[in-house]
Amino acid sequence: MSFRVLGISAHFHDSAAALVRDGQILAAAQEERFSRRKGDARWPAAAIASCLAHLPAGERPDRVAYYEDPGHKIRRILDTARGLAPSGALQWPRMMHSLHTLAADLPGQLAALAGAAERVVLVPHHRSHAASAFYPSPCETAAVLVLDGVGETASTTLWHGSRGTGLTALAETRFPHSLGLFYSAFTQYCGFKVNSGEYKLMGLAPFGTPSWAGRILDQLIDLREDGSFALDMRYFDFDRRQSGTSPLFEAFFGQPQRHPDEPITPFHMNVAASVQAVLEAAVVRLGRTALARTGARALCLAGGVALNCLANRRLRLDLPELETLWIQPAAGDAGGALGAALEVAEAEARAVGRVAPAGDRMQHALLGPGFSAGAIRAALQAAGLVFVEQTDPAAYADQVAAALAEGQVIGHFDGRMEFGPRALGNRSILADPRGQETLQRVNRSIKFREDWRPFAPIVLAARAAEIFEAPVDSPYMLLVADLRPEFCGATDLGAARAQGLSTPMELQGAIGSAFDAVTHVDFSARLQTIDPGDGRRAGAILRAFEARTGCPMLLNTSFNVRGEPIVCRPKDAIDCFLNTGLDLLAIGPFLVHRAAQGEWVEGRVGRARFAAD
Repeated sequence: MSFRVLGISAHFHDSAAALVRDGQILAAAQEERFSRRKGDARWPAAAIASCLAHLPAGERPDRVAYYEDPGHKIRRILDTARGLAPSGALQWPRMMHSLHTLAADLPGQLAALAGAAERVVLVPHHRSHAASAFYPSPCETAAVLVLDGVGETASTTLWHGSRGTGLTALAETRFPHSLGLFYSAFTQYCGFKVNSGEYKLMGLAPFGTPSWAGRILDQLIDLREDGSFALDMRYFDFDRRQSGTSPLFEAFFGQPQRHPDEPITPFHMNVAASVQAVLEAAVVRLGRTALARTGARALCLAGGVALNCLANRRLRLDLPELETLWIQPAAGDAGGALGAALEVAEAEARAVGRVAPAGDRMQHALLGPGFSAGAIRAALQAAGLVFVEQTDPAAYADQVAAALAEGQVIGHFDGRMEFGPRALGNRSILADPRGQETLQRVNRSIKFREDWRPFAPIVLAARAAEIFEAPVDSPYMLLVADLRPEFCGATDLGAARAQGLSTPMELQGAIGSAFDAVTHVDFSARLQTIDPGDGRRAGAILRAFEARTGCPMLLNTSFNVRGEPIVCRPKDAIDCFLNTGLDLLAIGPFLVHRAAQGEWVEGRVGRARFAAD
């Protein structure tokens, strides 16, 4: 008899649902992809419906697992408010709304979904993350680190994972001491949006030098050799109000917080480089301690901090005892929905002696909805677009590769949608990675975002080591690798600064490589490796592009514009195609060439507006 578990994350940020049957992940999706509200925190009704579509009509899951213990979280919020009163009074109305949602709304939502309250299982937040990291991994035993902002009370936890006994908690750090909130405070200070712009801070770090790192370690965070840490809360305000930093934080740096519309200066670059260096030191020390305490040679990661690709690279480079590093691709709160479902499913499997499937169970993270050719055709016809159908897979891949070789930028929509923040080929924008004009064009006229922001490459796995230094095994785009010296330009960052260049775009423009569009100012890249033999069409297109050009790499960025979630449905892809300067929409078995459309299409470009990311 099959045992089915529906996992839910909701009511904080990035709500999601996931469905697991006997250890197999059937589906997982974020609510934002359906609602088109980035980071949507509301009850994930559409994501739930998408997952439950994988069950026979009328059937319910055996259990509904929620990704944290709301009662425990409520106690932490109230205890913090009482301990700091009357400080933080301005945040009390917002806090009371959150408490009402957790105490009054959530129990009814879960019971209605499960059919009975006794079918609902509350899985602690960090256990959900740990389960999402360990159970889908190929590891029989592993150390597990969860690094995020805060769950109920924990912000950092260490676990030992075993296929036979499950997850055993070994250590934790509690709120308000948090690496995630520490990094988010600097995100805010540098003028980026918290819970969204942390990847911008990571991308800004290579432009600077870590000149503030020593002072940060001396005054803002007490980081010990074993990776344990404590923040000096005089500099932070996330426990009192809706702000990461206190006035003393600005006094420490001698400058006010940057407004999002103000220029980015070398000062901000150095601050970003400094906090990144401190975070990397903390993560490496925690990783070393995790391996030592468990005796494992494998490490699994989850929590929002696990999306920091630079820190992940440091783990691979600085820990020679680490043989396997596996990171949950949906490492943030969305992945908590999957982890909660897996925790309940694995406990049931152990109770009945069922053996979970071996290997990486994330299925390339392609766990969202897919759409039939008929549904795609109907959406294209409703939009009034001219299109051609190509049902031969080899011919399709070759035609798209030919367009890419001509310099066209492609919106690629195929199969099931990715789960997690990275587009891995099925909901991707693809382009030739050679040439800075591609970088500037995609940033300015397609993504509508800052000129300096880098793009990632998708690389044939068999060729990656020829172009990049280790580590190059990166199927989920969660590691950074350095370009081999023979592909780097003559001008490095130091030389560019010596020329008097100081803005991010000046520096980015001065530093060239053989793959300008996908390498950063330090000649690094956040790469995704792909094997064409796994049947994904993106791999076939890449192989066809290599056959035409000799280049085994493409620019790969998420199919969306700045501030919008990655596209989910055919209509979303069509809307994005019409609103941007994309040359070709490759969607299902159909090809939609911009040049084949009427003049009305050009009038649509840039008309839609989205919130800042």
